[in-house]
Amino acid sequence: MKQILVYADSLSWGIIPMSRNRLAFNQRWPGILELNLKKQGEDVRVIEDCLNGRRTIYEDSMRPGRNGLIGLGQRIEINSPLALVILMLGTNDFQANHDHTALDAKNGMRLLINEIRNTTLEPGMKMPEILVIAPPPILEPKGDIAAKFKGAEKRCIGLTEAYKDLCKEMKCHFFDAASVTTSSKVDGVHFDIDQHLTFGNAISEFINTIAYQLINA
Repeated sequence: MKQILVYADSLSWGIIPMSRNRLAFNQRWPGILELNLKKQGEDVRVIEDCLNGRRTIYEDSMRPGRNGLIGLGQRIEINSPLALVILMLGTNDFQANHDHTALDAKNGMRLLINEIRNTTLEPGMKMPEILVIAPPPILEPKGDIAAKFKGAEKRCIGLTEAYKDLCKEMKCHFFDAASVTTSSKVDGVHFDIDQHLTFGNAISEFINTIAYQLINA
């Protein structure tokens, strides 16, 4: 069995916009990915490590434990052997309590990639491939998260290009979520249920065809 680790935030956790509720496993994109790959005959398990509010490497002064760098190496060890680690972070780097640009998120993602590659694995275990997903640009934040993400739609400009350049430099796989869907039409930040399905199907196709070797190496 091949294992894929999804290391991400609330977009992947499956929060339902304008609520504190969560979509079911088969409705959120990591679950759709696993189910699709299994339907295609792959013996695969998708492990979800998705935390609401998680940043790349930055702290949340109000909610501890949101720095994505802390404990990442241990998570790689815990879940090894892994065929693939999917990193989909960056959205929360643009919350209003950070004066960040796409460059800051890029620098954070660089450290996450290095942390994975410098993790000490058990003898004989291969280092997993890394797939970086650029989340879709934030739209105008709405509802109870509007204040928290005030101005984020401007601060996040350039993230996709920054991640794409980083992946080319560090020889990681890259996928642009905005190539298949937008952020939520409801709150401007997360994924609506139909967007989870669209994105889940697209990333399944990407892994199973363009990057087929990721789970069959």
